[in-house]
Amino acid sequence: MNNQKDKLVKSITSRDEDFAQWYTDVCRKAELMDYTEAKGFIIYRPYGYAIWENIQANLDRDFKRTGHENVYMPLVIPESLFMKEAEHVAGFAPETAIVTIGGKEVLQERLIIRPTSEVLFCDHYSKIVSSYRDLPKKYNQWCSVVRWEKTTRPFLRGSEFLWQEGHTIHATEKEAKEEVLGMLDIYNNLGRDLLAIPFVLGKKTDKEKFAGAEETYSIEALMHDGKALQSGTTHYFGTGFAKHFNITFQDRDGVLKPVYQTSWGLSTRLIGAIIMVHGDDSGLVLPPYVAPIQTVIIPIQAHKEGVIQAAESVKKTLESLNIRVKLDDSDKTPGWKFSEYEMKGVPLRIEIGPRDLETGECIVVKRIDNQKIKMKIEELSQRIPELFASIHQEMYNHALQNVTENTRAAKTYEEFKTLISTKPGYVKMMWCGHQECEIKIKEDTTATSRCIPFVQEHITDECPVCGRKAEKMVFFAKAY
Repeated sequence: MNNQKDKLVKSITSRDEDFAQWYTDVCRKAELMDYTEAKGFIIYRPYGYAIWENIQANLDRDFKRTGHENVYMPLVIPESLFMKEAEHVAGFAPETAIVTIGGKEVLQERLIIRPTSEVLFCDHYSKIVSSYRDLPKKYNQWCSVVRWEKTTRPFLRGSEFLWQEGHTIHATEKEAKEEVLGMLDIYNNLGRDLLAIPFVLGKKTDKEKFAGAEETYSIEALMHDGKALQSGTTHYFGTGFAKHFNITFQDRDGVLKPVYQTSWGLSTRLIGAIIMVHGDDSGLVLPPYVAPIQTVIIPIQAHKEGVIQAAESVKKTLESLNIRVKLDDSDKTPGWKFSEYEMKGVPLRIEIGPRDLETGECIVVKRIDNQKIKMKIEELSQRIPELFASIHQEMYNHALQNVTENTRAAKTYEEFKTLISTKPGYVKMMWCGHQECEIKIKEDTTATSRCIPFVQEHITDECPVCGRKAEKMVFFAKAY
């Protein structure tokens, strides 16, 4: 039994030995995804897709609670429409896939496979809005997009990925800006309450903001290897798109005005974040509320009288509490099952055998620390939900500690370069607001500005890169 477990666990590369290979091993061996013959296009296997479904369900509930409606836009965009917003096109042109032939006919107008859907929403809004009474429009779509990436990695960066993209229009600037920050809060709450991931929130610099946006905000997560991952963004467009696409409305004063517009998006790269923030050398470690299987029941000596019946009874009890539970009554050895569900990151394992039945007890094992808890079977319905809550908080606190311990401040540019090159995580530094300093930082260190946090600190009076007066404190990091 132990040899089987050792063999299975050793098939995953150690994180500290080769983090990139560890990540790939977990993606494949935990059956989250598989590769296809088309580079950058992956298969979301049932276990991986179930994680996305749980994220989707949580967000969709919050979207609808805040008055948003789901729609679906076409997969393709006529090139003439795509070219209508020049700044937007400049940002995405290098990443677009283009359809040139339909059947056997060369298309008279090429079709862009959507890299994002701003222009589709704009075109639609221009046709359905005429009065202030039509506003706001708060739409969201769940779909996939295609961006022709040169370097791909499962979930983190693909030629195709799944996401949600919200697009809203409003009568006033105030309302649109409230929308942008409100959606950022929803994303932040998702990290705190479902994923057990603490995000750093803030505004993107002009260099890093979305093409066509006046303001971009992001949630940033810190991975185990010290790199940052942009995990979601919200954008305030002002009236830029509206003027290009003639999205106007007659206001209460009778004057024709352009709408104020936003967009916001979050993708399956969150699955990558879950893997890299919480995983260990044995595989996945899933937060309880996002885990496809929250509890697995392993019968011990299943052939003995009453064991399977007791396991089935426990399963029914937990299911009645809406707990996602699996009873593995296959003929594989208990040791193999222990290793399998450990690698898949199942938060809790319940072991029930003949000796347990004699005392009305079972063994509950926590994935995060392999702690074994002897528990009365009749207490499971109360204690399992309590364990979920404590495990989730413990995972969040551990991730928050990682962020806190790996966030450092630099007062000089030499100190900044030393910290970025020798220490994992974020480096906080003052910045003058000029893009040439950001460019120099990236050229010298490969680090980029992640965001200008809402909570500002005053570290130095000058920008350490150029010596000009500092305007903002910025989080910098190497990133995925």
